Amino acid sequence: MRIFSTDHKVIGLQYALTSLAFLLLGFLMILMIRWHLAWPTQAMPLIGALLGESRTSGGVLLPEFYLQLGAMHGTIMVFLAVVPLAVGAFGNYLVPLMIGAPDMAFPRLNALSYWLYFVAGLVMLAGFFLPGGAAASGWTSYPPLAVIATMGQTAWLVGMFVLVLSSMLNSINMIVTILQLRAPGMTLMRMPFFIWAMLVTSFLLLLAFPPLQAAAVLQLMDRLAGTSFFMPSGLVVSGQIAKSTGGGSPILWQHLFWFLGHPEVYVLILPALGIVSEVIANITRKPIWGYRAMVGAALFMGSMSFLVWAHHMFLTGMGPTMSGFFQITTMIISIPSVIIVTALVLSLSGGSIRFTVPGLFALGFLPMFGLGGLTGLPLGLAATDIPLHDTYYVVGHFHYIVAPGTLFALFAGIYYWFPKVTGRKMNDLLGRLHFWGSLIGMNGIFLPMFIQGLAGMNRRLYDGGRTYEAFAGFDGSFRGQAWSAVFLGVVQLFFIVNLFWSLKRGARVGNNPWDATTLEWVATSPPPAHNFEGTPTVHRGPYDYSLPGAARDFTPQSER
Repeated sequence: MRIFSTDHKVIGLQYALTSLAFLLLGFLMILMIRWHLAWPTQAMPLIGALLGESRTSGGVLLPEFYLQLGAMHGTIMVFLAVVPLAVGAFGNYLVPLMIGAPDMAFPRLNALSYWLYFVAGLVMLAGFFLPGGAAASGWTSYPPLAVIATMGQTAWLVGMFVLVLSSMLNSINMIVTILQLRAPGMTLMRMPFFIWAMLVTSFLLLLAFPPLQAAAVLQLMDRLAGTSFFMPSGLVVSGQIAKSTGGGSPILWQHLFWFLGHPEVYVLILPALGIVSEVIANITRKPIWGYRAMVGAALFMGSMSFLVWAHHMFLTGMGPTMSGFFQITTMIISIPSVIIVTALVLSLSGGSIRFTVPGLFALGFLPMFGLGGLTGLPLGLAATDIPLHDTYYVVGHFHYIVAPGTLFALFAGIYYWFPKVTGRKMNDLLGRLHFWGSLIGMNGIFLPMFIQGLAGMNRRLYDGGRTYEAFAGFDGSFRGQAWSAVFLGVVQLFFIVNLFWSLKRGARVGNNPWDATTLEWVATSPPPAHNFEGTPTVHRGPYDYSLPGAARDFTPQSER
């Protein structure tokens, strides 16, 4: 494999390996956070003494380093791990194969997008080695604190600027590839739902990321050039009036950030729903129920996601009229996700379900994502969001969307398409241990957060609220969450061992080991340089399973 290859499959694998490495790093950070919250006055075992006196005091995390871990964990997981894995890895590798194209529309642009992403991640992580440490103003980088923060915040902003550029290049490439390079017969309504999900996701990234890129430039100017785009008049820092202030608005940053931040949620969700739809169609051996409704819901979801951003900002005093508008749009945008999930659940009815490892992760995704969605409804209403805002309830809600939600879908995709990438199958026993262990561990971490949040516990308290009498009874839940995090980490070893062991020792399989219908399974495993020996022709829809009178229970798209 050439490092600087322009082959979409190589680039997809580069995205996959890099994002999985970031995913592991982000998990190690949260492991330190959860352990510290469980025992805030005790030295952290094994690595406490290795972190250095600038980050710990006698092995106990310092408040400054605790905030750095929190900010960088969120940044890494959202911007450097989950989205690049969903869009960069799965999108780059699978989109050309699933539409019958020989490569992406702009191969060199594709390679550039990966290397920009890689450099952006390194720049952000370099903040840990700068004076004062990494960015510590949260993954949202709210001013004015972010403007007066240490040098690590500058690294965060530079990295974010480069990352947005990478994302925009990849999105343009994805859109052009899907719209222009489809194989003969691959009409829009014959595309797998995964392709529709990637198309909508690419439009979201292309249209929503530029405001954050502009905001990053403005915040950099506030930090380095003495401007005051986000710095209000009369700001006092350490007892002295800050010099470079006057007329700026911290709320402006929130508008620019959340104009990306909420479409970003659907950037996480849509690829996951696309993956799960492919796996569920395969394990039930029947067409997806309501395919056209799902496509329409995805398009509507993408469009509406630009009209809900300020439900993150009810505490800013926007007024009842604007609050009412964003409450209504938030309730409306829950409808398309309900349509898609309902269609997937109804697809299970009457199916001859195969409980494969990809199938277990896809099935596990449905209730976990549903729990995340239902717990988000109170946050869309000002009356209930105001007391819950910035508590652990919000953390629990978002993590149910992303961790046992999106990550379960991504693991389903890895197990499902691994044979196509390598020509080998991953070990079933290790995969099942990975699924059940992850299900138990993730719920052990995130379920108690709803109780903690309803009690009013703020999510950024360095000592877990021990100084407040109201939170005195939560020691047990924090310790349970810490041990759940340790258990979850141990369980991931099953996946890591399985992944690398299967590369060399996994059982060899044919081109279509799952008896699937979509176009990528027509290619050899692994696919050749330009994917197909000849240009395939599409004759039918993506989910022709169990057709009456057919000799087999699956009919590939390339067959008449």
